[in-house]
Amino acid sequence: MATLHVLSHSPFTDSRLSSCLRLLGPSDALLLCGDAAYALQSGTAQRQALELMPASIGLFALEEDLQARAIEPTNRTQTVDYPAFVALSCRFDKVNSWL
Repeated sequence: MATLHVLSHSPFTDSRLSSCLRLLGPSDALLLCGDAAYALQSGTAQRQALELMPASIGLFALEEDLQARAIEPTNRTQTVDYPAFVALSCRFDKVNSWL
C-alpha cells in the first residue's frame, strides 16, 4: 500500500525526518512543507539523507515554502503547488502526516 508521508516540522528540532526515512517503502513518497523544507538546505546531513533515498521513492516539496525560505530544491525534488498537493494526496492509498 503506497503512502504519501507529509512532514511540516523543522528537521533540526526533532527526529521526525529520520524516523520517517526509516519507514519509507519503495512505492512511498515524501512531501516536505512548512519548516520541513529546511531539510533541503545545501550542505546539511538532512539534504544528503534525502538525496540518498532510493529513486523509487518520490520526493516532493511545496514550492511556496521553498520560496519563502529561499531554498533551492535538489534535482531529485519535484516542486508542487497546493492543487498538485491535493492531486498527490489522491494518488496514494494513504496519507500519513507526521504531526
